[in-house]
Amino acid sequence: MPWISLLTDYGYEDAFVAICHGVIGRLAPDVRILDITHAVPPGNVRRGATLLAEAIPFLPDGVHVGIVDPGVGTARRPIVVETPQHLFVGPDNGLLLPAAEAAGGIRRAFRLTNSALWLHPVSATFHGRDIFAPTAAHLATGTPVDLVGPELDPQQLVRLPSPVARLHGEMIDAEISSIDRFGNVQLACGDIAGWALGQPLVVEGGGAQVPAVRATTFGAVAPGETLVYVDSAGRLAVAVHGGRADARLSVHEGDLLRIRPA
Repeated sequence: MPWISLLTDYGYEDAFVAICHGVIGRLAPDVRILDITHAVPPGNVRRGATLLAEAIPFLPDGVHVGIVDPGVGTARRPIVVETPQHLFVGPDNGLLLPAAEAAGGIRRAFRLTNSALWLHPVSATFHGRDIFAPTAAHLATGTPVDLVGPELDPQQLVRLPSPVARLHGEMIDAEISSIDRFGNVQLACGDIAGWALGQPLVVEGGGAQVPAVRATTFGAVAPGETLVYVDSAGRLAVAVHGGRADARLSVHEGDLLRIRPA
């Protein structure tokens, strides 16, 4: 597995990302590192899980490290999840499982207890450096996954609550799963209502009722108009051509949106 990918909420203001790169580089100098993102909002496990799951179908086979870990240093377990072509390393807080399911499903899971694969001393607040990065480096260079620690029952791993997505006739109530840097609002479902292209719709959220139209892409509507479309991840989304849908609707990740025919 010559690739290791990294997804974290570390940002770039501090040296955390570079330190994880350095640990991997010292232990596995021939492994290539791919940064998915380090801009997950701090502690936002659901956002990290969504981004990792969206990225994984397009990543090379390898070891994928996810670190959005508000429970670092507590009783939460450090784990490895194995799928047919990938290994996922990170905390047992629901972060890794959507990506593992998107990668063909969980085959086995293990708790990280083999401290011979870690850096020492182990910090209570930086498991990314001391546990996850070195374990990933060892796995990428051929250490068998079953040497990291005891096997776990995949059914006992922590899972995030299922997001809300309901269809009522031609109306959808759905949770906002993600808002990207352009302000596009992604919902936790596809176009389960099957609206026709060009159909007038109303988007309700944040106390606003915004007229919209079902379209394929931003330029299909006039500047400033709101559209409902299927995004590159296959999810239903709301955008404003040349603007921000999140600002127009005054909504945040986790809020509920309703979309109905006008």
